[in-house]
Amino acid sequence: MCIVLNPHCKPEQKSFWLRQLRRWNSVDVCPLEDGNHGSELTNLTNALPQGPPGNPDSLTRPHRTVFTRAIEACDLHWQDPHLQHIITEDHYTNYCYHDNLNSSLFDARGWPLWHEHVPTACARVDALRSHGYPKEALRLAIAIVNTLRRQQQKQLEFFRTHKKELLHKGVTSVTNLEGWVGHPLDPIGTLFSTLIETGRVSFGLKHLHLHRFLEEGETFVSLAVETALIGLGQQRVMPDGLYAQEKVCRNEEQLLARLQEVELDETLVKIFRKQAVILLEAGPYSGLGELLYRESVPMHTFAKYLFTSLLPHDADLAYKIALRAMRLPVLESMGPSGDLSRPHHIVSVVSNRYPRWFTLSHIESQQCELASTMLTAAKGDARKLETVLESIQKNIHSSSHIFKLAQDAFKIATLMDTLPDITLLKVSLELGLQVMRMTLSTLNWRRREMVRWLVTCATEVGVFALDSIMQNWFTLFTPTEATSVVASTVMSNSTIVRLHLDCHQQENLANSARTLALQCAMKDPQNCALSALTLCEKDHIAFETAYQIVLDAAATGMNYTQLFTIARYMEHRGYPMRAYKLATLALTHLNLSYNQDTHPAINDVLWACALSHSLGKNELAAVIPLVVKSVKCATVLSDILRRCTLTTPGMVALHSRRNSGKLMSLDKAPLRQLLDATIGAYINTTHSRLTHISPRHYSEFIEFLSKARETFLMAHDGHIQFTQFIDNLKQIYKGKKKLMMLVRERFG
Repeated sequence: MCIVLNPHCKPEQKSFWLRQLRRWNSVDVCPLEDGNHGSELTNLTNALPQGPPGNPDSLTRPHRTVFTRAIEACDLHWQDPHLQHIITEDHYTNYCYHDNLNSSLFDARGWPLWHEHVPTACARVDALRSHGYPKEALRLAIAIVNTLRRQQQKQLEFFRTHKKELLHKGVTSVTNLEGWVGHPLDPIGTLFSTLIETGRVSFGLKHLHLHRFLEEGETFVSLAVETALIGLGQQRVMPDGLYAQEKVCRNEEQLLARLQEVELDETLVKIFRKQAVILLEAGPYSGLGELLYRESVPMHTFAKYLFTSLLPHDADLAYKIALRAMRLPVLESMGPSGDLSRPHHIVSVVSNRYPRWFTLSHIESQQCELASTMLTAAKGDARKLETVLESIQKNIHSSSHIFKLAQDAFKIATLMDTLPDITLLKVSLELGLQVMRMTLSTLNWRRREMVRWLVTCATEVGVFALDSIMQNWFTLFTPTEATSVVASTVMSNSTIVRLHLDCHQQENLANSARTLALQCAMKDPQNCALSALTLCEKDHIAFETAYQIVLDAAATGMNYTQLFTIARYMEHRGYPMRAYKLATLALTHLNLSYNQDTHPAINDVLWACALSHSLGKNELAAVIPLVVKSVKCATVLSDILRRCTLTTPGMVALHSRRNSGKLMSLDKAPLRQLLDATIGAYINTTHSRLTHISPRHYSEFIEFLSKARETFLMAHDGHIQFTQFIDNLKQIYKGKKKLMMLVRERFG
């Protein structure tokens, strides 16, 4: 565009360029202006309709390549007399403006205006600078800036007169589809550079009368700053396509970086104030106006800059701007779809209700930064903190970002060695509670960390906060979290020391924790019963209640692993009869088949038998039928059998009157039943193993039969039974000649 807009190029040069540009423009791989190739790719095969679904204008919108604007600019010329006057004359003013009120060529001071499409007008300024006409570029730039300021004033007046009906409608359309920030031609950047560089270097004394174009007390730098603020605050639509959206972010950040190099003096603070007020009141023309178009570019980054610049000079105005900028309507209109900080949620909604905002995660983190900046600044001011907190709760939709803010607030509140800032701590806790509610039903990989952090934060706030989160645990935590993290942390010594509690307060807190533990055990006995018992150890009634909950749940809600764990805990606590009761309940849930000789529950079964054996004959007699029913694995059964025959029952319970001091007989119940079951299991397992045996397992099988013989021989007619069993095998499996030869060698 700079090339074709050279004011002194010849027509034949221009037509040569136009041909060249059109040739490049028609090449298939010519890059598109917005870099958005996504919708074009489907057309390579012509198989699919072009453009994403739900976006009808992508079908009709012509290709705009990187050369399109230059091609269009070939039609522009410099012959307009008003334009010529602007760029060539320092003294071009219309003094008779007052007689000529309808003139749109001059402003109220009689200074020239230039009403061309802003990006195109700025492209002219760029071209003048590039081709060595700095003074002309400056004159045109000033005319454009004056036009922008007048336009801004007119829009403000228009909105004020129509405010009622516009606010009543409650929605707005965007007045400017092509925003100036992030625009391919960078109009605001061009104006800013032109003015700021003029402010820094002078073209010699002759240039001084250019100051005629500046108001009293105005400088080129202040004009540049005001232009940047007008551009950055303009309400504009987020463009389509990743490239174009990233460009909006980058362009805004570049402009702000350049603004930050300018030192704020009184003149500039005045301009900041003036622009901030206009931006708040200008309605749909401003990205900070009361009415916001759903898909307009968010103002978080810009507002953070305005906030920090204005804060020392006008705190109220600074907060007004920042709070207004916190909005992110594009997420609100989606309805509650949980936590958008994680990409898999976005995928499902992208096609229909959701604009394709590729930079959304960046935008949300900028929104979070703005909120964090306000929280830091509001430290110690309860009223402001309350307002900022409300804004965060209303406008931030990502639990991860709210969690980050809660952590930020906590850090700021507890930074000093002095007492923590309690108002800010409470804000931190409030945000933490909101995160808990948001992530309770949607999974979040940081959930565990969040829960732990919340308890730490509540501990800092004080005992009433801990009590409160325990009273309302079901709105904040799962039962498992409430018992294993919340209640156990609250009951820990470190918490009690940290809070400096007296005995009465300790007891109250412990009561709340026990109540919570029992409620959780009722709701989710599988995962919470053991924690509940542990938490209730010191309170007899609560402990009994927890035990009763376990017994009630044993029939339906719990599996053998959980019951064995609790049974072992009971034994450890010194309640062997309760341990025995729970062990028998666990056995009814267990099923160990013939080949599960490495099952994880084997140790538990052996422990349960040892426990009942130690309690006495009656307990052992009651357990053996349960074992026989649940365990079909021969090696496990023979192991139990051997242990039961080596010592007398009740050996551990020495004070027991039931201790007969005799070994139990294998011929009588209950051991006879166990012996028969073990022999039966060996027979069944042998047949099962022989159906699919391969030669490499022969020697292992012979060892297995040797073990079986040991068990057979424990019965009084065992050797007869075993001989019959072996003969039987030789008959049935005579086809397996080699194996039967080995059997004969070992067992006759």
